[in-house]
Amino acid sequence: MFRGEYSLSLDAKGRLAIPSRYRERLVEDCGGKLIVTISLLERCLVVYPYPRWQRIEDELKDLPALDQQAQAINHLLIGHAVDCDMDSNGRVLLSQALRKFAGLDKRIMMVGQVDKFEIWDDGGWNRRRDELLDGVPQLHQEPSDALRKLVL
Repeated sequence: MFRGEYSLSLDAKGRLAIPSRYRERLVEDCGGKLIVTISLLERCLVVYPYPRWQRIEDELKDLPALDQQAQAINHLLIGHAVDCDMDSNGRVLLSQALRKFAGLDKRIMMVGQVDKFEIWDDGGWNRRRDELLDGVPQLHQEPSDALRKLVL
């Protein structure tokens, strides 16, 4: 559903315009209701259409209450999750706390990840993409089980 990378700008209020090719789909699929939270693996934000986020919350609430790792994930993902509704111009407001976490300034990159988007600082995304590309030869030499199923 969501693929590609988009160079975007945050306005002075911290609003981000969703790429036009996805606006109508998001309105149809979730009424423009999105959830933005932090990534557990990268210094970026993750934007979920509301129905996709609901499935994640359902899985999280079923984790054992006394499991420290489960509680850490709950605290980080749910604790940082913010409801964001697209306005009539297809923009969403990113909270100051989330922008600070991801180091977002004016220039950002939105990177499609099939059922969600990632939002990166422009420089951070370029560095991370270069790191990932540098690791491709090793992926060919030592592919994981999941990668073995793909044509490399």
